[in-house]
Amino acid sequence: MEERLGPSKRVQSSNFSESTRQNHGRRDGRLVEQVQVESRVPRSYAIPAAILGFAGLAAFVHYNDERRVVPKGQGNDRVNVKGPTIGGPFTLINTEDKVVTGKDFLGNWVLLYFGYTSSPDAGPEQLKVLVKAINTLESKENLKVLPVFVTLDPQRDNPSHLGAYLKEFEPRIVGLTGSVGAIRQMAQEYRVYFRKIEEEGEDYLIESSHDMYLINPNMEVVRCFGVEYSAEELSEAIQKELKRTPA
Repeated sequence: MEERLGPSKRVQSSNFSESTRQNHGRRDGRLVEQVQVESRVPRSYAIPAAILGFAGLAAFVHYNDERRVVPKGQGNDRVNVKGPTIGGPFTLINTEDKVVTGKDFLGNWVLLYFGYTSSPDAGPEQLKVLVKAINTLESKENLKVLPVFVTLDPQRDNPSHLGAYLKEFEPRIVGLTGSVGAIRQMAQEYRVYFRKIEEEGEDYLIESSHDMYLINPNMEVVRCFGVEYSAEELSEAIQKELKRTPA
């Protein structure tokens, strides 16, 4: 099988208004950065300057991508370098409106997913993959992994709404929400990309990467997974990590 990279840099756009939620035909978009290079040097130097500027931007983006992706099959080679470089402490609220911190998950293997309930395509599909993978691990390998869902849209996904949504997929999924600031801080720590776009009052779209993280019982990220993983590939990759780690 051809090697693929994760977490995926695929980006999805989703409209949260009632009128536009019906338009589920929109596909995932991609973050597009437009860079305008203005030069005061003579015209003969303008094109080379623009090329150098673009090359510098490309190198910067590539550098940041290299820091956050983990090639499929290479485990934690790029995640844990003298301590975890992805992840960190957090304080959020679960679907029962109780405060939850990272310490509450110590001692458990966790499969963490960042999403939002209004996602029309990638979000539901990724949740199905997640649920199938953890059920396969438990039924066939007797390996337990706790599924955790962190919303990237806390303004819409309050505890009760988030809880009702997740029960449609798997009651065992731990749903977490919180203040806008708390969600933004956690997303930054886990290097999850998301932003609102096309805002018109209460109507807006959201772009997001749909990333999953396998976290060991010490709350350290050991693997990152993108949307290209099937449930079978995801369960197989998780199984290898769990079995290589002493109980």
